[in-house]
Amino acid sequence: MKALVVNPSTYTLHLQDTAMPVPGEGELLIQLKAAAINHHELWSLKEKSLESGFHGIIGSDGAGVVFSAGPGADPSRVGKPVVVNPSINWGEDEEIQGPGYQILGNPRQGTFAEYIAMPQRLVNDMPDHLSFEEAAALPLAALTAYRALFTKGRLQPQQRVLLTGIGGGVALYALQFAMAAGAQVYVTSGDAQKLQKARALGAQGGALYHTDGWAEALQQQAGGFDLIVDSAAGKDFAKLAEVANPKARIVLLGRTAGKIDGLNPGTLFIKQLQILGTLMGSEGEFKAMLDFVSRHQLRPVIDTVFKLEDTEQAFARMAERQQMGKVVLSI
Repeated sequence: MKALVVNPSTYTLHLQDTAMPVPGEGELLIQLKAAAINHHELWSLKEKSLESGFHGIIGSDGAGVVFSAGPGADPSRVGKPVVVNPSINWGEDEEIQGPGYQILGNPRQGTFAEYIAMPQRLVNDMPDHLSFEEAAALPLAALTAYRALFTKGRLQPQQRVLLTGIGGGVALYALQFAMAAGAQVYVTSGDAQKLQKARALGAQGGALYHTDGWAEALQQQAGGFDLIVDSAAGKDFAKLAEVANPKARIVLLGRTAGKIDGLNPGTLFIKQLQILGTLMGSEGEFKAMLDFVSRHQLRPVIDTVFKLEDTEQAFARMAERQQMGKVVLSI
């Protein structure tokens, strides 16, 4: 089969022929039709953070058709369109991942390939209204957004939500999910065009985070926020606490701007704020996310679809923060 294989010396990807996986006990072999790129893969290559000696296939998001069933797996699923859950070995505690937790693509073979073998429990039926490209765009980012909003953030209808860094996959899913749940959504971005596109998707307002007074502008627009979902942290995180309403939740799921600096502890205890970290989600949350997408007939925002052999261009688009939505690979 064709696959994008990581060279562990240069941390570059090379399209080459490699052995097709063989499904083991309780596994299904999936012929992938599409995969999607996340910042998770971009940062893994950039920071050279793959496991020592790793020489394999990365990629967390994928959708396709069940090609065959291994021993003990359900043969009736052969031919069914499916989407892969990349959250592996979450464990028994819904509140936190277990010690054996992994994200698909390292060390287990990922989705940047023509075929993948996966445990049957992590292979879910694809929502009927989606294409393979749309379904492949869901897994990692949509699962992360769902857990951030509903499990950690305890979002309720009519609450005011602030999403930072609109344009990336998680923030866009959070925008779609929050609006579907009846929330009032505001966003930040470093790009005026992305703010306009977010408003076109239903955001009620927003601000450019690199301009002076952006937090005050948001405060004037919304009057404060009940839930804030942030993927950046960094020096501006302290301003999020300032625009949070009393007893608000701030859910943190990334660190693209670095360590938090200047956070006033008085703001936290006077307002009785909650700062909640989150990461991916459980198998139950993945199923709940797919049900939510199906129930509300939501479609992922896709920025660009590239061929597998053009992955270098796809990664460059993400690295330069050009995308508004998911970058997808057609296989």
